[in-house]
Amino acid sequence: MTIMTIMTTALITTMRKTTLKGASLLGGAVAMSILSGAAAIALPPPEDTPEEILRTEIILEARSPLDGEPLTASEYVDLQAELADSENPPSINVETQQLIFLLRIRKLLNTVLPFQVF
Repeated sequence: MTIMTIMTTALITTMRKTTLKGASLLGGAVAMSILSGAAAIALPPPEDTPEEILRTEIILEARSPLDGEPLTASEYVDLQAELADSENPPSINVETQQLIFLLRIRKLLNTVLPFQVF
């Protein structure tokens, strides 16, 4: 029998004998976590790459903002330059522009005033 099995059996036996089942359960859970090394279970597997290393990696693949297809780094840079130099900037319907403007005013009023405006 492993230590975990013995401790679980002892915990169940103790719970059956006592009248304070909640307190017994809490005490048993604390004892099991201390003695069984539950902290070691929470560690990531050794083959996982640490986050500090992942943050320093240079990402060389990208996706097109237009259709989502995979691009290389040079293709992505070319596409970004092409979109930035476009003579026809994206335009929004006049009604939509007015709605966005009104929503921004509403948001401003709701942050400044202590009560809900709309």
